Amino acid sequence: MTQLNVLYRFGAAPSEAATLAIARTREVYGVRRVELDERARTVLVEYDSSRLTEPVIHQLLRRAGLDLVERVPLVVPPPPKPESAAEPAKG
Repeated sequence: MTQLNVLYRFGAAPSEAATLAIARTREVYGVRRVELDERARTVLVEYDSSRLTEPVIHQLLRRAGLDLVERVPLVVPPPPKPESAAEPAKG
């Protein structure tokens, strides 16, 4: 069992019916946790990757009525190395 997290940003605030539907996605086998942050306009889902995939989580949220705008990376890639450090010293 491998637990993964996926974070999405949403556009329009969910209606009351959509909020209840999003809460019910917790009942789907393999979904461990759903956190809706209306101030940050994000939803975080923790799920079992041996049972579900990220596209399935995306569809569950869309079908619940959430206006998903983008997937937010949870790990920030390292900044690129300066070109001078990448080239060996001449001389």
